[in-house]
Amino acid sequence: MSTDPIRLERRAGQRFALHLPLAVHFEGRTAPGFTQDLSGRGIFFYTEAALADGSVVELTFTMPSEITLAESMRVRCRGRVLRVTASDAGAKNGIAVRLDSYHYLAPDECASIVPLARTAAAGSSGERGTLPR
Repeated sequence: MSTDPIRLERRAGQRFALHLPLAVHFEGRTAPGFTQDLSGRGIFFYTEAALADGSVVELTFTMPSEITLAESMRVRCRGRVLRVTASDAGAKNGIAVRLDSYHYLAPDECASIVPLARTAAAGSSGERGTLPR
């Protein structure tokens, strides 16, 4: 018999475990980070930036071809920080963001953005699917 409480899953959309580099824009500053997972409604990522619950952020990253089912595309998302969790290592904070909007960037909008290399976590499954709009 388990003493762990039963937890209900509140997520409505499919979540993709993808480790992608991203740029976090907030309060006129930009910090690097990387995703842990994402869905059409939210994203969880790690960054060294100190963000507070309720902060408005803009995230820029490349949506991989595994999600778009076409070519990889740059995307810009806007949302609010739902929660911040300190990591075990202490250097990076885990940030959960509820996405309010996102759009794919045209090639001319990407010219001023520094390209980010894609990273993969050890043992990542490479799950396929489409990101709900």
